[in-house]
Amino acid sequence: MSASTSGTSNNASNGSKPRGRSKATSSISSSEGLPLTNSSSKGSMDSSLSMQQYLSRATDISQMDFQAALDQMRSLLGFFNVTSANPHSVFKMAFYRKQTKNHWARDDPAFCVLQLVFLALASIAYSVAFKTLSVVQIAEFMVFNVLVNWIGVGILVASLGSVLAGKYMSVHSTAGGGTSSRHVKQSIEWLYAFDIHCNAFFPFFVVAYGLQFFLLPIVLGKSFIALFVSNTLYAIAFSWYFYITHLGYRALPFLRNTEAFLFPIAAVVIIWTLNLVGYPFGLGFNASRIVAYMYFPSI
Repeated sequence: MSASTSGTSNNASNGSKPRGRSKATSSISSSEGLPLTNSSSKGSMDSSLSMQQYLSRATDISQMDFQAALDQMRSLLGFFNVTSANPHSVFKMAFYRKQTKNHWARDDPAFCVLQLVFLALASIAYSVAFKTLSVVQIAEFMVFNVLVNWIGVGILVASLGSVLAGKYMSVHSTAGGGTSSRHVKQSIEWLYAFDIHCNAFFPFFVVAYGLQFFLLPIVLGKSFIALFVSNTLYAIAFSWYFYITHLGYRALPFLRNTEAFLFPIAAVVIIWTLNLVGYPFGLGFNASRIVAYMYFPSI
């Protein structure tokens, strides 16, 4: 009893110790994904600073770790890999980043820079394959792929995903989209939502841009085999995109029911099946031929 009384007296007389314990408690709460109010406000400030750093580093190649970005891309393709090199490991890195830097999003733009380079090379390759040798047309196709297919769609998906997840999947939201006071309010970083899109877009790019390029003589045909291969490629690409998106939001410990991001895969499977069933009746469509006519109508 005397030791306890003495310890209480010392704590009361020394004002620095309670503050130290409060700081430790805040750190522990943050590591569990439920930061205290002061930690949450600090996280918002850090996220804002991270955005500024991200944009500034995008113009400085010396600050980019391209090897780490390539390793992450390889992990995102490890769909059937049971080792550490799989899509889950990429989002585990985001969790560790939250613990050390108090933000989920990447602060290294190397991943996005590589995607931009890959899209530019793919645009040139497709332009040459479809005999579009005009520099202006190649540039237009490249700009469209980068600004619309990648950045534009990414902004739309990131904004929509972060809003819907924050309103309906947060642990402090009610069934009707309201707010519950049982948990400390946390918001989804928009830059992290865009990160999720970039991660999901890379496997989509590998299948719908890369693999399809080498199968153009097959998928551009008018036979059932061409339709089957083409639609299967796009079904895999879109399903992979939604699966990686699901993993990205699932990594946030303050979200629940993130399986909803997998629902579009069911729509993909239904469309793929209807195309196969409808082909004998002239109702099936070849996705590769449609996309090719959109970008290269002269073929």
